[in-house]
Amino acid sequence: MVARQNGAVAGPITFAHRGARAVLPENTLPAFRRALDEGASGLESDAWVAGDGEVVLVHDPVVRAGLARLRVEREPSGRLVRHGIPRLVELYRELGSDFELSLDLKGPHAGTAVVEVARRHGDPARLWLCTPDLAELQRLRASAPDVRLVHSQRRRRIEDPLERHAARLKELGVDAMNMHHTEWTAGIVALFHRFDVRAFAWDAQEVRQLRAVLDMRIDAVYCDRPDRMVATVSEWTS
Repeated sequence: MVARQNGAVAGPITFAHRGARAVLPENTLPAFRRALDEGASGLESDAWVAGDGEVVLVHDPVVRAGLARLRVEREPSGRLVRHGIPRLVELYRELGSDFELSLDLKGPHAGTAVVEVARRHGDPARLWLCTPDLAELQRLRASAPDVRLVHSQRRRRIEDPLERHAARLKELGVDAMNMHHTEWTAGIVALFHRFDVRAFAWDAQEVRQLRAVLDMRIDAVYCDRPDRMVATVSEWTS
């Protein structure tokens, strides 16, 4: 089992990617509830600021509503809710905050808006804000010391050598590095751990993929099948 770091939960976090999206519509309250019922210790989604300033959970910038195409950043959240897109505040109201929550930040103001909602209705200490933008992470660390920050980026797009990059993340106060599961090795995980930066692996869908990154001592996995993910992690930890 992965040791507790910086006061966060011990053991690999099991993030249900967009909820239980393999069996229910993604980024919906039923999908999130199903993931928690199946034992996921965390939920993952995408956060946009709608036209009325509310944070909504949806992946794409444009969604279809019958024949119409709705641009998320322009539409009031009430209209988006009618098409199955939940507000972040509704996630907290319906499901509470007794879980880790990983949110991919979409748009320039999403981070600040998400933190405000979490402080009023959730648990900022269990909030993991993900973005490839290091400058945004630096701004968020200055304004939100109570949340977790994640640099989410493909390895080929990291310009510095990985050791230098890990050192930079530590300097910026970033808590975790999130890369595709195929981009991690045991040595790279150990490298980031040397700098007290957690290692997160996304898109680990199959049991063999989950076992591979768990054997590397990864700190969190993202999967579309929370039942499979939870069972595999439970087997590994025992």
